Amino acid sequence: MSELIPRKDGAVVLVGVDFGLPHFDGELEELGLLAQTAGLEPVARLVCKRRAPDAALFVGSGKAEEIRELAELHRASEVIFDQALSPAQQRNLERQLGVAVYDRTFLILEIFAQRARSHEGKLQVELARLQYLSTRLVRRWSHLERQRGGIGTRGGPGETQIELDRRMIGESIKRTRERLVKVQRQRGTQRRQRERRDTFNISLVGYTNAGKSSLFNALVKARAYAADQLFATLDTTTRHLYLGDATRKVSISDTVGFIRELPHGLVDAFKATLQEAVDADLLLHVVDVSNPHHPEQMAEVQAVLKEIGADTVPQLLVFNKLDALESTRKPLHLSDEMDIDGVQVPRIFVSAHTGEGVPALRAELAQRSRPADESAMTPEPAPELHEAPH
Repeated sequence: MSELIPRKDGAVVLVGVDFGLPHFDGELEELGLLAQTAGLEPVARLVCKRRAPDAALFVGSGKAEEIRELAELHRASEVIFDQALSPAQQRNLERQLGVAVYDRTFLILEIFAQRARSHEGKLQVELARLQYLSTRLVRRWSHLERQRGGIGTRGGPGETQIELDRRMIGESIKRTRERLVKVQRQRGTQRRQRERRDTFNISLVGYTNAGKSSLFNALVKARAYAADQLFATLDTTTRHLYLGDATRKVSISDTVGFIRELPHGLVDAFKATLQEAVDADLLLHVVDVSNPHHPEQMAEVQAVLKEIGADTVPQLLVFNKLDALESTRKPLHLSDEMDIDGVQVPRIFVSAHTGEGVPALRAELAQRSRPADESAMTPEPAPELHEAPH
């Protein structure tokens, strides 16, 4: 399998198929950013339309031939699809194109494998990777079809290499799950300790590259890694947040960013990390207001929050990167409310880079961290309403 791992300096062709679904990325902008984040160099992009995926080649034989010629022209060593491919489609495409073929899921897994730093993060990535590989063993490589068995060999009599590999991966998945359970217990113990200390827990959530880590650093004066790239942060970081007007301890956690079509294996594997969001008293939903696709990105985040059971946790929208907005698009007021699924959710505009709006955000967090009986005694200022910037 190692021979199919993309080389970091490899030239890649990006392919996207428009099936008429909403929010199709016709420019393959996000896939290009993912490829660059993984250390690859996109040299060509191809977008086509189909009513439904071709069962054998996903794109059909004619378009597959066009992709092969494009890869030859640009000397690309890999082709990456913006959608998930079945094991059979991936195998057939590699035979047809003569180069390694990957899908969006594999690319995200590779990035996660490169970025995970903590013991828990590495375990979670390994679990998701093993789950993905287990689906790729169905007649994926010809050497796996050979029979194994007899004296002095691993596996039972007549056991094929594919059966042996599947069993070994199954055992690895079981061991990794057991190790993750232990880590989850430790994290649960830490959460219970915070609850006993009457700590108000805040979790930062949002689409990847929305500026969560930059905002985290601005709020707690920490040095969490922050960069203008996708998935700059994978491991949850929790710090105490000092708020002058708060009457109890406040902790804030920076969590992994969400993305369109986040592989379900990763959602399952990162349950322990995302549990911080489920158990939070307040979610700071950070949005890159300068991104023209931010409404779609917000919808993706809401979908993942619902999937992990965190959709009922109170939210505060933080529209970040205010400094990147043109003057004509900047809001008249830095705080208002926004309708999300029929619920009015408070919103604050900030710039983690310049600090604009951060004092107002800290004041709002101090107010929300107060116990219910104490907050009832303190009148809240009426929100300033205005139209959202277009």
